[in-house]
Amino acid sequence: MIELIEMLTIGFAVGLSGALVPGPMLFATIDGSMKKGWICGPKVVLGHALLELVLCILIVLGITALLGKNEISAISVLGGAVLILFGIFTIKDARRGALSMGNTTNLISANPVVAGFITSVSNPYFWIWWLAAGSALVLKGLETSLLAAALFVFGHWMADLSWFSIVSAAFSKGKELMSSKMYEIVLLSCGVFLILFGSWFAFGVLA
Repeated sequence: MIELIEMLTIGFAVGLSGALVPGPMLFATIDGSMKKGWICGPKVVLGHALLELVLCILIVLGITALLGKNEISAISVLGGAVLILFGIFTIKDARRGALSMGNTTNLISANPVVAGFITSVSNPYFWIWWLAAGSALVLKGLETSLLAAALFVFGHWMADLSWFSIVSAAFSKGKELMSSKMYEIVLLSCGVFLILFGSWFAFGVLA
C-alpha cells in the first residue's frame, strides 16, 4: 500500500514540475483558452494524455530498447519542424484574431484535443523525457505491480490537469479584460516562442 501511495505521489510531483515549465503545450492552452474558454485546458490535457497512454503501453512492451541516438535525433528534427509550423499558424491567427477576438481558422487552434496531441508528439523534449526518466519511473512501478505503474501515470495526469485547468481558466477570464491589440500581442508571443523552441531543437541537432 505504501508503495502505491509513493508512486502516485511521485507521479504528481514529477508531472507538476514538468507542467510548470513553459512549453508548446502551455502556449497552445493560452491560445485556445482565449478563443474557446476555460474548457480548453482539460481538452489539451486529454490530447496529451492519449499520446502518453500509448507511449506508456509501448514502454511496458519494451519499445525503449529499440531506440538509439539516431532515432532520437530524427525525432528532434521532425518535431522541431512541426513546432515551427505551429508557431507560424499561431502568428497568422493572431493577426486575424485581433479583429474578430476569437475566430480561428487552423485545425490545431480550433480543436484543443488535437492541439494537445500535436504539441506533445512534435515536442522533442517530451520524447527525450519519456524515453529516459519517464520510462525508468514506469518500469520502477512495474517492479511493484502494474497498478503501481498505472498510479504513477495517473498522478502525472492529475498534475497536468490541475495546472492547465488553472491556466486555461485564468486566460479565458483575462480575455474579457484585453484590448484587441493586447490579444494580438499575447498570441504573437506564443507563436514566436513556438518558432524559437522548435528551431532550438531542429537546428541544434543539425549543427
